[in-house]
Amino acid sequence: MSLKQLEPVVGFRGEAGAAISDERIRVLEAIDALGSISAAARTVGITYSAAWDAVSAMNNLAERPLVLGRIGGKSGGGASLTEDGRRFLHVVQMMRREMQRIAQSAVLQYGTDIVSPTISWKYLMRTSARNTLRCKVTKVNVGAINAEILLDVGEDLQLVAVITDESAKSLELEPGREVFALIKSSFVLLAPEAELGRTSARNLLRGTVARREDGAVNSDIILDLGHGKTIAAVITKESADALDFKIGDRACALIKASHIILAVG
Repeated sequence: MSLKQLEPVVGFRGEAGAAISDERIRVLEAIDALGSISAAARTVGITYSAAWDAVSAMNNLAERPLVLGRIGGKSGGGASLTEDGRRFLHVVQMMRREMQRIAQSAVLQYGTDIVSPTISWKYLMRTSARNTLRCKVTKVNVGAINAEILLDVGEDLQLVAVITDESAKSLELEPGREVFALIKSSFVLLAPEAELGRTSARNLLRGTVARREDGAVNSDIILDLGHGKTIAAVITKESADALDFKIGDRACALIKASHIILAVG
């Protein structure tokens, strides 16, 4: 993985959703040492769900997966860093040490720590959207009011977003431009693959149920799209039970083009 490829993942440009916190780095370190997401969650002191989300977010932002795991429940399966993941972790650790060195130098020179808050991981821009996918613009169709943006997620995955013409111009969208597609988990509709009928949703992503976590009202379901990419959906528990989603089931994620927000660096 080159330095250029690392930029969107590490957050050099401050993209929405691209921040990598200390907590997420500790998750990677623990997975590398323990070979398990659940064990990493216990070591870092976060929930299994939070650790899973951290891994999914980093994999979705990277060009190639940083972590690979076998589908399983909280006590099943394992996980390991890929070669890209280990290189990424090594580079981030080097950067963190260098940032600390610069901050310490600033304290010695100016007598106060005015640098470290500015460059700290926790101050990089973040977003509340559960799903952040790194994409490349393949085509821009400009209309009278709105523009249709065709996006390549990689590995035969495509998305279509509809935004205003003004937004497309402001973001300077053109073929080849790297962008981030932000999708709220509540905007993702799910259907069993075998029961999918005709739909008006422009985006249809096929995958395998990798995780299901039920609450009192809603269910949090993660689809494994393959090649390290995932998408999260929050649906009512009643719907999840009616559709009988289980780990390993094939399902489809349906997303309206107007529900995709685009961000650039």
